[in-house]
Amino acid sequence: MSTDDKNRAIAAAILPLVGGAGNISSVAHCMTRLRLGLRDRSLVRDEALKALPSVMGVVEDDTYQIVLGPGTVARVTPEFEALVAEAPQPAHSAEELADKGAALKAARKAKNATPFKLFLRRIANIFVPLIPALIGCGIIAGLNGLLINLGWLPGVTPALAAIASGFMALIAVFVGYNTAKEFGGTPILGGAVAAIIVYAGVAKVEVFGQALSPGQGGVLGALGAAVLAVHVEKWCRRRVPESLDVLVTPTLTVLVSGLVTIYGLMFVAGEISQGIGDFADWLLENAGAGAGFLLGGLFLPLVMLGLHQALIPIHTTLIEQQGYTVLLPILAMAGAGQVGAAMAVYLKLPRNGSLRRTVKSALPAGFLGVGEPLIYGVSLPLGRPFVTACVGGAFGGGFIGLFTMLGDKVGSTAIGPSGWALFPLLDGDKGLGTTLAIYAGGLVVGYLVGFAATYFWGFSREMIEEFDVDAEAVAASAPVAAGPGATGRDPEPEPEPAQA
Repeated sequence: MSTDDKNRAIAAAILPLVGGAGNISSVAHCMTRLRLGLRDRSLVRDEALKALPSVMGVVEDDTYQIVLGPGTVARVTPEFEALVAEAPQPAHSAEELADKGAALKAARKAKNATPFKLFLRRIANIFVPLIPALIGCGIIAGLNGLLINLGWLPGVTPALAAIASGFMALIAVFVGYNTAKEFGGTPILGGAVAAIIVYAGVAKVEVFGQALSPGQGGVLGALGAAVLAVHVEKWCRRRVPESLDVLVTPTLTVLVSGLVTIYGLMFVAGEISQGIGDFADWLLENAGAGAGFLLGGLFLPLVMLGLHQALIPIHTTLIEQQGYTVLLPILAMAGAGQVGAAMAVYLKLPRNGSLRRTVKSALPAGFLGVGEPLIYGVSLPLGRPFVTACVGGAFGGGFIGLFTMLGDKVGSTAIGPSGWALFPLLDGDKGLGTTLAIYAGGLVVGYLVGFAATYFWGFSREMIEEFDVDAEAVAASAPVAAGPGATGRDPEPEPEPAQA
C-alpha cells in the first residue's frame, strides 16, 4: 500500500467512528492532533476509535482531538477533509445534528471554557502555525553554527545564516497576521501594523527621550498591536458609511494603531520582553535546581491539558533576545520521566499483553519527545504512574537547572521538538560539547528516576492484581467457565483487563 493510500485508509477508518461526514463542522490539526468540530458528540464511538492502530489517544476540549502523532497528522488531515467533502449529505441531517450539537456544545463550553483557558487557547492558535518555520530555521541555524565552529564551507555559511534568520527577523509580521485572524479582524491589516515594529526606520523615532530600536517589543508588541488594530477596525466598520468603508477603515486602522504602537506599545512591550528575559535568567541563576525541578515536574499536566502551547510566546521572546530559550530543555525532561515510567510499566505488568504492546508502539515517539501517546495510552489511565513520571521529569529538570545555576546554560534555538529530536537545536554559553553533555545527562536522570519511581512506588498491590492480567487468556477461558446451573447462581464476572 502506498503512503497516500495508507493515509486515506486511516482517514476512512476514523470518519465513521466520529459520526460520519454530516457530523463534522470543522477540521484542523496541530503538531500531533487531528482537531474536529462535532455537531453531535453522542455519535462518536470513543472505544472503537481508541482501538484503531493509528490512534494514540483522544482529548476533549473545545474540539474533539484525535492524537495521531507528528508527521502522520499532517498527511491524514487533507485526506480526512477530502472524504468529508466527498461524502453525500443526507436530507435534513445537518439541521438535526446542528440542533443537538448546539446544546451539547453550549453545555460543554459552560463547564470548561473559563475566560483564562479561552485566552490561552487563542494565544496558542496564534503561534502554533509558526512552529514548522521555527523548527526548520532553528535546525538550519544549528547546522550553520556547527559549520562555523568547524571552519567548514565558509562560502556557504553566510547564505545559511540568511536563510535561518530571515523568518525570525520578520516573525512579528506573521504574529500580527495570525492575531488579527484569530480575533476576527482583517489578517493583512494586523500584519501591516505589526510590520512597523521591525521596520528599520523606527530608529529615527524618540519615545520618552529614547530612540526606538527595530524589533523592540518583539512578538509581544506585535500581538498587542494587532489586537488594537482589530478593535479599531471593528469600531470603524460600525460607524463608517459603506461607500467610504474601503478607503477609510483600513487607513484609520493602520494609522491609529500604528501611532499607538510606535509611541506606546513598542516601549511597553519592550520593557515586558526584557523583564521576561531578565526574570528567566535570574530564576535559573539563583534557584536553578529548584526552578528546574518545579518546571520539569509540572509540565506533563500542562501537556495533558493542551495548555503547554501557551508557553510559545515566552519561548519566542527568549529566542529573540538571547538566541535560544533556556526553558525548553528543562521542560523537555518531562518527556524523559514519561519514557522511564513507561519502561517500568512494561516490566511491572508482564501478563498484560495489550498494555505492553501500547508501550512498545509509543516508546519511539516518546524518545523523540512526543509524550501524548504515552500519557493517554499508558500512564494517565493507570493513575499513579502519571505522578511518578512527573517525578522523573522534575529530577531531570532539576539536573539541568543546577548546571544553569553553576553557569552552564543549556538552551534551544527553536521550539517544537523535544527528547532526542532537540539535540540539533541545542545551544549554550560553554561550547556545543558541554551543552550536549548536560542535556544528555538530564535525559538519563529523567529516564532513571521515572523508571525507579514507577517501578517501586507506581503500583499498589491492588493495581497489580487488577492490571497484571492476560486479556487473551481471560477471553479464551470465558466460554468454558461453569454456567449458572453448576453453582445455582450466576458466576462472578471476570475483572476487565486494563484498556491501553
